Amino acid sequence: MTAQTEKFEFKAEVNQLLDILVHSLYTNREIFLRELVSNASDALDKMRFAINSDPELNDEVEPEIFIAYDEEKKTITVTDTGIGMTKEEVMANIGTIAHSGSAEFVKQAAASKENLDTLIGRFGVGFYSIFMVSDHVVVRTKSYKKDEPAIQWVSDGKNAYELTEIEAEMDHGTSVEIHLNEDMISRFGSDDKLKDIVKRHSNFVSFPIMIGGERVNTVPALWREPKFQIKQEQYEEFYKFLTWDVQPPIETLHISVDAPVQFNALLFVPEKDLDIFGMDRDNWGLDLYVRRVLIEKQNKNLLPEYLSFMKGVVDTEDLPLNISRETLQDNLLIGKISTTLTKQVLGQLEKIAKDDPEKYAKFWKAHARIFKAGHMDFLNREKFSGLLRFDSSKAEEKALVSFEDYTSRAKEEQKEIYYAFVASREAANLNPHLEIFRRKDIEVLYLYDPIDEFVMESIREVGDFTLVAAEYADLEKLDKFESSKKEDSPAPLSEEQEKDMAALASKMKEILGEQVAEVKISERLSDSPCRLVNPDGHMTSTMEKLMKAMNKDNTIPTKTMEINADHPLLRSMLEIFKVNADDEFIALSSRQLLESALLLEGYLNDPHALVGRIQSLLTKAGGWYAELEKKG
Repeated sequence: MTAQTEKFEFKAEVNQLLDILVHSLYTNREIFLRELVSNASDALDKMRFAINSDPELNDEVEPEIFIAYDEEKKTITVTDTGIGMTKEEVMANIGTIAHSGSAEFVKQAAASKENLDTLIGRFGVGFYSIFMVSDHVVVRTKSYKKDEPAIQWVSDGKNAYELTEIEAEMDHGTSVEIHLNEDMISRFGSDDKLKDIVKRHSNFVSFPIMIGGERVNTVPALWREPKFQIKQEQYEEFYKFLTWDVQPPIETLHISVDAPVQFNALLFVPEKDLDIFGMDRDNWGLDLYVRRVLIEKQNKNLLPEYLSFMKGVVDTEDLPLNISRETLQDNLLIGKISTTLTKQVLGQLEKIAKDDPEKYAKFWKAHARIFKAGHMDFLNREKFSGLLRFDSSKAEEKALVSFEDYTSRAKEEQKEIYYAFVASREAANLNPHLEIFRRKDIEVLYLYDPIDEFVMESIREVGDFTLVAAEYADLEKLDKFESSKKEDSPAPLSEEQEKDMAALASKMKEILGEQVAEVKISERLSDSPCRLVNPDGHMTSTMEKLMKAMNKDNTIPTKTMEINADHPLLRSMLEIFKVNADDEFIALSSRQLLESALLLEGYLNDPHALVGRIQSLLTKAGGWYAELEKKG
């Protein structure tokens, strides 16, 4: 039995307003259930607060949320045992749509679509997302206040709504009965489908959500719990639930911040790069919650991309949202959260690097390539550079070297950190650019990844030290350090031989033509016969290759060839040159030296000529050696 029903007409523009809300704002129709669960959770929170505020309020009703699908009626009902509403509160809360400001809203929204998010923030109309999926809606509610009658609200969201006082007995709380549109039944018409939506969007709501007699939200929101109450096993279980990774994380960060913005976060450093094949680079970001309700999966603004290996959740109560909760109104708050989180993550990595180098080595092996992209984070450059690790000429196999390690063992008066891009440690031992550093016992950092070049270019300085590419090191700065003497060093060239060597260099330039910019005698080489350098002396060979690859330029660059006047091959070429400047061996050796150097630099695309020349030289050398053996 019910009391008299009152009918309230919506204003003429309400139909237009609802059309804007339903069709313009919401892109994912399943969020209607998220909105209703969030409203139910708020109602339960208010009831709990009322009980705590009034000791005389005797209430034994369990705080729960019930969701049910009725196959016969084709309805979804969401019921809570929360604080409920009086008639006046119903009209104020879910009748807000009819207030006088709606006309102004429609006017402004129609005139300026780009300001819709800002405008919608003035209206508490998340409830009205249910009209995306329903023909009509029936709300029944009863306030916790004594002597307040239960109220029924009915509307199709078009022209009017009806209010009725219900005389039947009813506990405090609210139920929302949604009569599904015909085309929505297949999408939402089963308990299993409703469970899936709840698990996706409302899994961490603190109150039990019951569907079909089963509690759906069984995973606790650990980030809201005190750290001292949580065991490591719980963190690991939550991580596996979040990522489906069978291995426990390297590190767990449980963060609670009150200023400049209040939020809780639970972050994890995976043991391995979860993007195994490198085909899923866009699958990153932290899950953003507001009061335990998922607002955005994989939000990419909460951490910079170079920390995209981090997995976890962030939950805040301070974040203003638009009605759909699909876009965020105030990026300033997101920016503050991001700044704080970034510092927290970098600080934790610093702690690991200092306290547990073995664990940090695991992190570096798994995530270094992504992490190195942080060279563009100018605000955190000092922290970032302190976390970088390299191989080096003085490192033991598989050991990691930091800038601090390097500077702590640098030579007295050395104010440079030298680095070189190499393919491997074996390649570094053959690199002609590094000979002078071996001779003077100066450490060189080895770079293996192309991004390392950009890292060094961006950082440039570490404390009082300057980062310098080894191939362009200043000889004056290196000369002050003592060199080790080679036992088999040849006698220095006489003044006449120096002139002849200069003439040989000119002849080699004539033979090689435009393939080289210049041929000159090196002041740095001791073991290798020659090396190639850029004429301008600025861009490293590796950076040049990167630029060419980006521009799809496959041409071989024109470089300056520096020759080692003390190398046995050049001394032999000099002796032949003095006898016959046009001897075939001079031309053959000049081309062989150039192509060998290009091969070491990674520029030689076609090695056929080089191989043929080696075979020709071996044939001749074999003949000469056989003759010598006969005479011997």
